[in-house]
Amino acid sequence: MSQYFQVHPVNPQPRLIRQAAQIIEGGGIVAVPTDSAYALVCRLDDKAAADRLRHIRGVDEKHHLTLLCRDLSEIALYARVDNQQYRLLKATTPGPYTVILEATREVPRRLSHPSRKTIGLRVPENRIMLALLDELKAPLIGTTLQVAGDELMLSDPEVVQERLGKQIDLVIDGGAGTLEPTTIVDLTGPEPALLRQGRGDPAAFGL
Repeated sequence: MSQYFQVHPVNPQPRLIRQAAQIIEGGGIVAVPTDSAYALVCRLDDKAAADRLRHIRGVDEKHHLTLLCRDLSEIALYARVDNQQYRLLKATTPGPYTVILEATREVPRRLSHPSRKTIGLRVPENRIMLALLDELKAPLIGTTLQVAGDELMLSDPEVVQERLGKQIDLVIDGGAGTLEPTTIVDLTGPEPALLRQGRGDPAAFGL
């Protein structure tokens, strides 16, 4: 059964954040709150954990996993960002948006889209998530916490523990999440394209 940490949503306890980071560094998968729905996350360079992540979600390699970054400069390390894209990102990060950009060589090939070589990235506006990213000093790979076959996302950490406790390593209880995923915007074309309407207002991208 997975471990279960109750973490303060405004002032995350450093001791618990350190322990959560250690679990991730050891190859663990963690359920963590974000500024939209809860997410499952693991280390960027851990193939076995990423494969487990996809298996739990019931998705194949064509499904974009999201790179969760600390800030805009970290996004620029893992994705090619031109001036127009930078302006849009600066206006919308941190926030409940996932943007699709062309991946750089810093992204393992198995994590980018197999034919388009793109990656989904975001900077979450959630203190627990940001504290975890800061502790790790590296981005995380994540996906919305939705179990294959379910219509809705899991937003109650106690239900997450009940449903997935035998498949993941830690549940971080930071309070109830929303049932809304991020808004996904593809920035690889000449104009932004809305791929999924979620919690973020697409008008921020002129959509």
